[in-house]
Amino acid sequence: MRPTEITEILNRPISQELLARDLTRLAYVAKDGTPRSIPIAFTWNGSEIVMCTTKNAPKLPALRENPMVALTIDTEVHPPKILLIRGRAELDVVDGIPDEYLQMNGSYEMTPEQRVDWEAEVRSLYDGMVRIVVTPTWAKLIDFETTLPSAVEELIRQRAERQHA
Repeated sequence: MRPTEITEILNRPISQELLARDLTRLAYVAKDGTPRSIPIAFTWNGSEIVMCTTKNAPKLPALRENPMVALTIDTEVHPPKILLIRGRAELDVVDGIPDEYLQMNGSYEMTPEQRVDWEAEVRSLYDGMVRIVVTPTWAKLIDFETTLPSAVEELIRQRAERQHA
């Protein structure tokens, strides 16, 4: 997929709404060769998906061995809106707490007092974190109004051919 195609998809209003959500599902291949899909908080900086995790997270050795990942960001309403992204995870070990981690957790419902307590707890627990940075190499938006899963598009095409035969 060409970078201009990816940018066009990610700049669509529905994609921008999805990229402003709290959670994505990160799919990767675990060290034992089996697939994993985990919910993880993220932020979109305009060109990359950034997720943060502990330095001892089990997913890190797997991502070092095979950095190819898939992300799903979706809604829980009908019709669902789904943004699918593929890319390569770059791992960035940082001291302290990355700004993105504090930002991505900012939309959870917390009182100002809870937020202060949460941030103090985070800062006391982690001496550093790992930023998982994914630059999209492929993207698809499915909104069930203007775009459909490719298999459904194929069924619609086949039905139209049968009706015109």
